[in-house]
Amino acid sequence: MEFLFYIPFKMRNFLLIAVLFMSSFSFGQFETIDAKMDAMPDSLESSTTTIAHYISENFSTDDAKIRAVFYWTASTISYDVENMFKQKPNQTSEYKIKTTLATKKGVCMHYAEVFKDIATKVGIKTVVIEGYTKQDGKIATIGHSWNASKINGIWYLFDPTWGSGYVNDQHYYRKLNNIYFKSDALSFGEAHMPFDYLWELKEYPITNQEFYDGKTSSSTNTTKFDFNLEIDKNEALSNLDRAIVVANRIEKNGVVNNLISDRIVVAKKEIDYYKETGTIVQLETIVAGFNTATNQLNSFIAFRNNKFQPAIEDDALKTKLQIPFDLITKYQEQVNNITVSKENTANLISLKKAIAAAKEIADTQMIFLNDYLTQDKDSRIKMFFKIKKVAKH
Repeated sequence: MEFLFYIPFKMRNFLLIAVLFMSSFSFGQFETIDAKMDAMPDSLESSTTTIAHYISENFSTDDAKIRAVFYWTASTISYDVENMFKQKPNQTSEYKIKTTLATKKGVCMHYAEVFKDIATKVGIKTVVIEGYTKQDGKIATIGHSWNASKINGIWYLFDPTWGSGYVNDQHYYRKLNNIYFKSDALSFGEAHMPFDYLWELKEYPITNQEFYDGKTSSSTNTTKFDFNLEIDKNEALSNLDRAIVVANRIEKNGVVNNLISDRIVVAKKEIDYYKETGTIVQLETIVAGFNTATNQLNSFIAFRNNKFQPAIEDDALKTKLQIPFDLITKYQEQVNNITVSKENTANLISLKKAIAAAKEIADTQMIFLNDYLTQDKDSRIKMFFKIKKVAKH
């Protein structure tokens, strides 16, 4: 979470941003959209779905929709100064959104989650970005969350928390700040540094040290970074692969404070979680397949106990055992190559024992069947009546 401060930008940057805004909006259009959101019935504010529906019903362009999302989030949610250090760990997105809409209060992660959820529901690709900030030239000691949205094919940055107002002497003051609406990467990057440099949205991302040094453009990175392509590639990865790539990017960009090192710890825990989750899914698949193979093996044994009656062709008889035999063999090989956490070790050992026992039975049945298939008709019948000799003592 993050302290909320009003950070005045230099006049040249403000003019640059103002020109950017004017390219797609006039301030009169802002007022029209904002007024329409002020007129939204209070009864719709309990759900991001109803808020998104209201926005979609009243605005047709992505530019207008994202303004509506930003304005509602920044003008409705109040910064929860009292509880900024009392937030429950590991809150789900659903929990953050639910509690924020119920109380109309939150810290940066709540603003960012609500913004993302509404924007996504009006059809605008949006992500939550985690990082840290610089305030009054000083690096903040706690993390921050903000957003990026893709509007008409271009990624823009938003900070609905800082855009909502500021905190002074432990009191929150609402003051809408449009500097943090649809900002360009260079201006936004003066005060915001994502843990994952992908979300700097720069062709030449800066390192954490360069951010400390007050730079917005890299003086060391000479290789052009196609962040649009990398974002697309990032989205196509599995959860595990994405977690690995993100952790590598965070570490690669330099560990210059505890916030970054803590984020790397979290990233590595995510990797472990996705590995374990993937393993559990694999084990569930093995268990389901093994149960099917066991039923097929039991079906063959029952058929053998019935002296293979009613009679079927030898090839069909061979197939009846070969299928479960091959499956059990495959699952034994797979399960022997799996490693799990300590919590699941006992379950894995139990599964290995069950498969090994089934494999032993399948081997015995296969030996019998192979022998059976080599015999003539009379010899085959006798095989069902073989009497074991008991050794004399």
